[in-house]
Amino acid sequence: MATRRRPCHHDRTHRDILPGGNGPVTEIVTFGCRLNAFESEAIRELTADRARDDLIVVNTCAVTAEAERQARQTIRKLRRDHPDAEILVTGCAAQISPDAYAAMPEVTRVVGNREKLKAETYGGQSEERILVDDIMSVEETAGHLIAGFGERARAFVQVQNGCDHRCTFCIIPYGRGNSRSVPAGVVVEQIRTLVETGVKEVVLSGVDITSYGADLPGHPTLGQLTRRILKLVPDLPRLRISSIDCIEMDEDLMRAIAEEERLMPHLHLSLQAGDDMILKRMKRRHSRDDAVRLTDRLRDLRPGIVFGADLIAGFPTETDAMFDNTLQIVDDCGLTWLHVFPYSERPGTPAARIPNQVPKAERKARAKTLRDAGARAATAYLDSLQGHTATVLIEKDNMGHSEGFAPVRLDRDMVEGTLVTTRLGPVRDGIVQGSPITDRAAA
Repeated sequence: MATRRRPCHHDRTHRDILPGGNGPVTEIVTFGCRLNAFESEAIRELTADRARDDLIVVNTCAVTAEAERQARQTIRKLRRDHPDAEILVTGCAAQISPDAYAAMPEVTRVVGNREKLKAETYGGQSEERILVDDIMSVEETAGHLIAGFGERARAFVQVQNGCDHRCTFCIIPYGRGNSRSVPAGVVVEQIRTLVETGVKEVVLSGVDITSYGADLPGHPTLGQLTRRILKLVPDLPRLRISSIDCIEMDEDLMRAIAEEERLMPHLHLSLQAGDDMILKRMKRRHSRDDAVRLTDRLRDLRPGIVFGADLIAGFPTETDAMFDNTLQIVDDCGLTWLHVFPYSERPGTPAARIPNQVPKAERKARAKTLRDAGARAATAYLDSLQGHTATVLIEKDNMGHSEGFAPVRLDRDMVEGTLVTTRLGPVRDGIVQGSPITDRAAA
């Protein structure tokens, strides 16, 4: 299934048929965030020596009702297409609502987010239909050292999991547990392993990665981790950071953005809204002015930096004027890549109990207005690149991304995984056309 690349809070579906050794295959269907994509790759490695052609793993997302609807629909289709297969359902939706998925006649087993990363889970069909522990009791992260990331030139690396914050709209902490960090040495070793297999770009991923290190000895920050990676893995050409909370950026990270050329000038901000009252009711910890000041400062530190953002349309009590403030923040922060969601009630969250719910039709209309604004911003950015040069990482079919995450298609055949200095041309169908100046891989 075609996917849109997004950070943690989104709906995304990726379907991989991942080989297990040289024999049968385990099919893995992934919904949701980059962290789920990483964990699906870990599942692939866990099942490599025991893969069966009758095992299908569905790694679900719970961030919106639509994500769960898509997962249930996919499970039913998989059962129709594979009547004799074992269908194992895991991920955040399974963690939060194991009984609901176990009640589906198409589902063989339901496995929690902790259990899905244990090799013994895949040792054969179990009599235990539901294997889901209390995620809030988990205090460690599984330090999986994956040997590669399929055939991809880019890899996601988990540095953190869980979240200590309780935004009123978000169910994810109940699927992921409290915040916990991967020790820096484990992260560095994993990235070294990936680089040795040919990976040219690593994306640091997690649920709330700007909270990195608070639970580790010495309380290292995300900025310190970033600088350590770049120092200790000098052969890594590109490092990218996924979705961040703008109120938690530390000074080391600010300096790394300003000084480290191998740290890509592209950040995705978890903003959610541009109106102070809505932000307060969401229980976010930043204000509108905080977001504007941050983007202004980062542009001073790294001219040309590109910003994306998550925005929710139609949060309960949102008036037209409040929505206009969110719409205006696209310009005020200079946002380029928008990930927009109509508000989705999640049972068990405080926001779902707010009496003044915005009608669903209005939520969808406001979301469309935001997406249209995002499309205009992205088009203006891509058009502004014409005549400039960029380094493009070739991922597939002569296509890749620039430093600022602009999609680029080259006009000749290029080897996947190559970093290409490219002259950028016109935009066609949302993709910048480019001609290589040199195909020498950057070090």
